[in-house]
Amino acid sequence: MSDTTLHAHADEHPPHHPFLQHHFEDLGQQHEASTLGMWMFLTTEILFFGGVLCAYWIYRVMYPAAWAEAASLQNWQMGAINTIVLIISSLTMALAVRASQLGQRMGTVVMLVLTLLFGGIFLGVKGYEYSVHFHEGLFPGAQTFTWHENPALAPQVQLFMAFYFTMTGLHAIHMVIGAGLLLWFIRRAWRGDFGPEYYAPVEIMGLYWHFVDIVWIFLFPFLYLIHSAGGHHG
Repeated sequence: MSDTTLHAHADEHPPHHPFLQHHFEDLGQQHEASTLGMWMFLTTEILFFGGVLCAYWIYRVMYPAAWAEAASLQNWQMGAINTIVLIISSLTMALAVRASQLGQRMGTVVMLVLTLLFGGIFLGVKGYEYSVHFHEGLFPGAQTFTWHENPALAPQVQLFMAFYFTMTGLHAIHMVIGAGLLLWFIRRAWRGDFGPEYYAPVEIMGLYWHFVDIVWIFLFPFLYLIHSAGGHHG
């Protein structure tokens, strides 16, 4: 076989990218498939959280006074701080994606670390809120729910708190999973895995992180600000 033939075969089969999976033709196809897979996953998450929020709203309509009373017991300032923190984390995540697209290794690492930091701040604030609620006797349960400032509304307030801990707890679990993934992505970014040709994982991680932030954007007014409509002030 001549040298010309060897070069022709080499041109037909470009070097295999180390992160290209064998069942894809090229990185573009792999990127599209990965993105579609993440959107399908997020669709199931929307249905999941949407169902819980619908159930919450049904009881809100059934027990408006109790819902307003329970929401007034929430520390809306802490909720607002966490909302700001997550919005900033979405910005740093977007900047991490952009840095990976441009092949800026340290920029990607720094933005991912900042995203992880803001996620940690969010979880810390939420842990503080949980601690306060527990000491105030607002944790649902026969032995733990001891709030009786308004005995007539106490059962419905406990129901609200059950929704509160369920929804914010599920959200926090998603945040913890996201934090674990960020640690892995920081390690990969540090060793230079991502660049203009291969940045899909960071982009897909961004989709997940933005979704978790959007869920909180719904939870914040539902759980902290609904008392405004009921005329209560916390």
